[in-house]
Amino acid sequence: MAVRAVRGAVQLERDEAGHMDEQVGALLTAVLERNGLSAEDLISIWFTATPDLHSDFPAAAARKLGITDVPLICAQELNIQGAMPRVVRILAHIESDRARADIAHVYLGAAAALRKDIAQ
Repeated sequence: MAVRAVRGAVQLERDEAGHMDEQVGALLTAVLERNGLSAEDLISIWFTATPDLHSDFPAAAARKLGITDVPLICAQELNIQGAMPRVVRILAHIESDRARADIAHVYLGAAAALRKDIAQ
């Protein structure tokens, strides 16, 4: 097994804890499904949120999905003028037999515009 990294992002419609849980949960579920992973394959997940999101910790959505024994951390994105607002990004470290080129990075909704080169 190799250690791989999976990227992903989702843009929220509004800054509400329930909405964040729903959207971040959908992002994590899509990352797991598209890469044939289970929670057992996760090593750690970094979450970042743009400075306009402050209703909840994005990692709380992972805990609600049952990802309870994986180290999670949240941080704030740089406040860059003109950057897409209300975005949660993830960087998940995983164990996988997939080649690096076969890892499916997941950018949902409008966030697909952030990384057209790797969004699947």
